[in-house]
Amino acid sequence: MQIGVLKETAPRERRVALAPDSVARLVKAGTTVVVERGAGESASFPDSAYAAAGATIASNAAETLAASDVVTKVQRPSPDEARAFKPGAVLISLLQPAASADVLPVFAERSITALSLERVPRISRAQSMDVLSSQSTVAGYKAVLIGASMMPKFLPMLTTAAGNIAPAKAFVLGAGVAGLQAIATARRLGAVVSAFDVRPAVREQVQSLGASFVAADAIAADAEDTGGYAREQSEAQQQRTAALLHDHLKQMDLVITTAQIPGRPAPKLITDAMVADMRPGSVIIDLAAESGGNCTVTRAGETVDANGVLVYGAVDIPSTVPTHASQMFGRNVLTLLQHLIKDGSVVIDVNDEITGPMCVVHQGKLRS
Repeated sequence: MQIGVLKETAPRERRVALAPDSVARLVKAGTTVVVERGAGESASFPDSAYAAAGATIASNAAETLAASDVVTKVQRPSPDEARAFKPGAVLISLLQPAASADVLPVFAERSITALSLERVPRISRAQSMDVLSSQSTVAGYKAVLIGASMMPKFLPMLTTAAGNIAPAKAFVLGAGVAGLQAIATARRLGAVVSAFDVRPAVREQVQSLGASFVAADAIAADAEDTGGYAREQSEAQQQRTAALLHDHLKQMDLVITTAQIPGRPAPKLITDAMVADMRPGSVIIDLAAESGGNCTVTRAGETVDANGVLVYGAVDIPSTVPTHASQMFGRNVLTLLQHLIKDGSVVIDVNDEITGPMCVVHQGKLRS
């Protein structure tokens, strides 16, 4: 069986789907791995590192795809790339199925099985395959560094010959994987950190990292679904949350927003009016920008100056830490492959509790 690793073509994407350490483990298990020339260069993995891991280096995408039974990518392929796949191949990639109407029919036409990494179920057996969690860890860490570099202040308290400098106040909206990593990073850098999430269960996690939990009265007992994600709040809950957040934001220097609802636009938690009442020099890093943003001022991929408050619409932040992001992504993909490979070939069982939810195209048919 052959696994192909393609070079990413999406703008800004610097990650690679399998790093050399994961390739080495696949080769040791008896799998042939073919890597497109230059696939790992942007992540600081030269072709020589893949060759040393036992991979074959292909000169281009067509050569990589020609005999690959499984194709791994970070971002979904274009329709033209998909047409070059071997008929019956299996694709493992981030697919964003709701936004892939142009390429999913091509998979069906060529009998390509497409597994969407966004759909790894949130169960204990699949935790090590969850790329959303691993990449959110990267995003939460880097968001604080970006915010710190944009601020006109220090994050930590400093005692200097010129007197004492008070620590900055950082606020994290959403205490999922990205939010918790942002809290931990901001605390390590010396900020006074507070956080909010609509899910009551995360309050203890927030406090265990040394942050205070804001607006506890605004959360509801049913604010979390069975998958561990936040439910959308009712209108009354949204109004109560907004009032509490508005007061808190007035005192903040750095705000990291991470709140997202799978399959739906990101909730608007910070309004124009809230931004207008923030201190000049404050910074908002919106990690939900790609799904619409948590702030009404946010523009994906841009920095907006709203009367002295900088609002950065973060896009593909994990790609700004490509080496470790690729290693983590690749280990998730490796674990998934180990789950799928049986007796030297990939077995797609749509009734499997892990494979089934991930499978969006199989045997020439689109699946919901």
